[in-house]
Amino acid sequence: MAEPAGFRARKLGEALRRRAGESGSLKHGYHWLMGRKHGYHWLMGRFRKTRDTGVKPENLIWIFGSGRSGSTWLRSMMEDLDRHELWEEPMIGRLFGEFHNQAPKSDLRRPDFVMADATRKRWIGAIRNFVLDCAGYARPRLGADDYLVIKEPNGSMGAPLLMEALPESRMILLIRDPRDIVASQLDGARQGGWMYRRKENAEWKRRALPDNDPESFVRGRSKRYLHHAGNAKKAYDAHRGPKALIKYEELRADALGTMKRMYSALGVPVDEGELARAVRKHSWENIPEKKKGEGKFYRKATPGGWREDLTPEQASIIEEVTAPLLEELYPEKPG
Repeated sequence: MAEPAGFRARKLGEALRRRAGESGSLKHGYHWLMGRKHGYHWLMGRFRKTRDTGVKPENLIWIFGSGRSGSTWLRSMMEDLDRHELWEEPMIGRLFGEFHNQAPKSDLRRPDFVMADATRKRWIGAIRNFVLDCAGYARPRLGADDYLVIKEPNGSMGAPLLMEALPESRMILLIRDPRDIVASQLDGARQGGWMYRRKENAEWKRRALPDNDPESFVRGRSKRYLHHAGNAKKAYDAHRGPKALIKYEELRADALGTMKRMYSALGVPVDEGELARAVRKHSWENIPEKKKGEGKFYRKATPGGWREDLTPEQASIIEEVTAPLLEELYPEKPG
């Protein structure tokens, strides 16, 4: 594995220092360079610019959308394919997306702000370098022809920035009916559910909204869905690289056919026999029964199950909040 850029820069600096001791002119030049305000960082930067991370931007495959949309199932099937590696929720989209989305407009107009409108071209380039560098360090064994699948549903608020920074990368927009998503979250967040057990926030558990005020919980989760899936859809619409829009409902009805269509749209060749084996391996039927059911991570995988899970008032809240996406992606009237 290649030495880190900083380490190599220090080695070169030491070599220059030793040579400087042998020559008066070199000694003068060395101390001039190292004494400059940015001399040492310039030296390191020269190596960073030439370091090969082994990650090709066109070989990045992003999964955006929202939580509880089937992204774990999708990435599991993809990870099992030859020349596919997984980067599990690095939250890069959250890092940049939340900060930029929450910045006051006055800051965006201020030239000294780190993500100012006036310097957008430069910091978009910095995001590109950051992603590629971090991917290279996270997956140092990634081959030149390997694909890196990045599961990032909870970082989808940053999808527009990431796709702008990496326009040649491949994008999957994974969508699921928000009524089923919120119904699943409501079940998992109740006391004893998998989300409740995983949460470390004592205040969140004390308030216990899913049990004490489920309508408020439903409204909050609906807004989160609109924020995440809405930004993912915005990125998908603007993206000019290879992309595929996949609905969870289609994946459940015909996983193999949907996966074939997805890979065709992405322009990624896959072996159909290998793909069929991955689909069978990760099918709902092959999940042990003890891991499935109410309050568990694998709940029931039934599209339209929200009709049994939600009250009419809760379904109405979700439909009202998520209307911009629901009307476009699920135009049929609720039954």
